[in-house]
Amino acid sequence: MCHMTNVHPRTDIRIRVKEASSLAETLGVPVSLFVQDGLGDETDENGMRVIDTGLVSGGRLRRMSVGAWRMYRAVHKARPKVAHFHDPELIPVGLALKLSGIKVVYDIHEDVPRQIQNKKYLPALIRHPVAWTVEAVEWVAAHIFDGLVPATPRIAERFPAAKTVVVQNFPLLSEWPSVVEANYAQRPEHVAYVGGITRKRGAVEMIQALEVIAERQPVRLQLAGGFQPSGLEVELKALAGWQHVDYRGWASRPEVAQMLGQVRAGLVVLHPTANYPDAYPVKMFEYMAAGLPVIASDFPLWRQIVDGAGCGLLVDPLNPRAIAEAMQWLLDHPEEAEAMGRRGREAVERVYHWEPEAEKLLDLYRRLLGGETREVIG
Repeated sequence: MCHMTNVHPRTDIRIRVKEASSLAETLGVPVSLFVQDGLGDETDENGMRVIDTGLVSGGRLRRMSVGAWRMYRAVHKARPKVAHFHDPELIPVGLALKLSGIKVVYDIHEDVPRQIQNKKYLPALIRHPVAWTVEAVEWVAAHIFDGLVPATPRIAERFPAAKTVVVQNFPLLSEWPSVVEANYAQRPEHVAYVGGITRKRGAVEMIQALEVIAERQPVRLQLAGGFQPSGLEVELKALAGWQHVDYRGWASRPEVAQMLGQVRAGLVVLHPTANYPDAYPVKMFEYMAAGLPVIASDFPLWRQIVDGAGCGLLVDPLNPRAIAEAMQWLLDHPEEAEAMGRRGREAVERVYHWEPEAEKLLDLYRRLLGGETREVIG
């Protein structure tokens, strides 16, 4: 079996750590990951092969032509039983592989047509036809592929139910041990944000909230991730609240787990744009898995999760003062905050964890492979 991506990094958690590893470990069949990053081939400690088909420079058109041809040629040569791809740009590759007799699975991470509709910098005369075309291509291809793996129920609504298996991107419990490093009340007055640092993910408002709360008491933000675009770093560092930020750059998974074990709350204050209001926020579930109360955007879907678990506070993500007030409340009420974190962890253990999602993916592969597995039991 193989997974393919020409956009995501070879270290992508959903693709490599969750899906590919779950398939290899449980079904007992070799799994390869085909990428296009120019970093060369490798075989990891678990025996998974990463095959680099070469970095393609020159923009999206070259990636969709030269890159697609390279990917097709490499995967076709390998002749996997199942080819599982993760980027809409690879739909033509998936169709070509299907025509050559290989079973194909399309993993749909995002609602791309809706994303295009929300790109306001594109003129409406272009935006709407492009979104419609992408949706039409996905719809036709979906009826040809053998399996569809959308990341959310909302995305799944656009695809034929008979071959669709929703596999949500919930945390791996093994990455988030339930025993924390420090007693909650003894932790420093720090909060955390982990992930892509962008305007739409609330980067500006988080820094401005630090300036607001500093009027009463200084709170430090432990910030891990990359700036997108890179120029945003200069803008954020010019804000008065930046003096209260400890920027850690890109952090490994163990480093993130350690960091979250030393703060009071996790921030996930995404703007009400694009797919965010209808998406299941991976970082929020990771904060919950780490036993942290969350400060989250007040979207209807997120309200169901946060209020349902009693695991945090909901805010207007466009209002830095509201974010600051939520931070202040959690600091002023450490016992209630700790109880929120504990309830969030319990909700993850009960519902929002990877293992049931992996089983749904495994069931799909069992159907596709029939008896061609050496399943590992226990």
